[in-house]
Amino acid sequence: MQDIMDNMDIAFPNLGIYLRNVPKSFSIFGFRIALYGVIIAVGVLAGVLMAAEVARREKVDPDVIWDFAIYAIIFSIVGARVYYVVFSWDRYRDDLLSIFNLRNGGLAIYGAVIAAFLTLWIYCRLKKQSFLQLADICVPGLVLGQVIGRWGNFTNREVFGEYTDSLLAMRLPMQMVRAGDISDTISAHIVEGTNYIQVHPTFLYESLWNLALLCLLLLYRKHKKFEGEQWLLYLGGYGIGRAWIEGIRTDTLFIPHTGFAVSQVLAVLLVVVSAAADGFVRYRLKKRVTTTENNEEKDT
Repeated sequence: MQDIMDNMDIAFPNLGIYLRNVPKSFSIFGFRIALYGVIIAVGVLAGVLMAAEVARREKVDPDVIWDFAIYAIIFSIVGARVYYVVFSWDRYRDDLLSIFNLRNGGLAIYGAVIAAFLTLWIYCRLKKQSFLQLADICVPGLVLGQVIGRWGNFTNREVFGEYTDSLLAMRLPMQMVRAGDISDTISAHIVEGTNYIQVHPTFLYESLWNLALLCLLLLYRKHKKFEGEQWLLYLGGYGIGRAWIEGIRTDTLFIPHTGFAVSQVLAVLLVVVSAAADGFVRYRLKKRVTTTENNEEKDT
């Protein structure tokens, strides 16, 4: 691997992979289009298509998913941006107009998830639909969207972790990343005479984790015990992965005036709540079955 990387290059040295001229955007008729936005859009479309297909298999009208998706996309983007801005306010308080500039990233997935499920709850109340049923239908599409969407962070040269020399270590030219994302640990490992940093590709870790979670959701779907269990499995499963990945990221958003990473705290909380809720519902179902069997025995 070369010591001086061109600005648009990305490398995975321990895999022997050197990618040249990885663009952040492209031009159509003179308009610059960010690859980040394109990848997010592809992820959203793929997710809606998957959710519509799951709905069809569950004997639910796919048009319900497409109708909901219009609202979900709008409010998820708003939620993702609000979450990011609130917990990184120092970056925006002196330039409020920059809040509306999404070209350089700045969307927090947990903000999008919270907004999406809140939108779904309101939608179901207005349309007289079952929230738990639709949540179960939507989560595979949501996870697929996350699997794809994380690659927008790759083209943006963001969402990476601390220094590593592991098998998946990634090298990025320093000029192409935000200075605030280069931690002291990363700086201490910059080799003299080079122009790159070597880091954990946490965007990749999360994409792979979500892919595994998607497979689990699809395999378990026919075995779920109650409506809403897929939703709880998503909240807990994603939370487990996000909790450890967040611990090695360098662009972590913190709860104001604390040293606690907000997404890590939220992830752990969701793991605990989802596991407790799943166990409680299973207990109630088992108790109900036992009561029914006892009543039947008395009747006989």
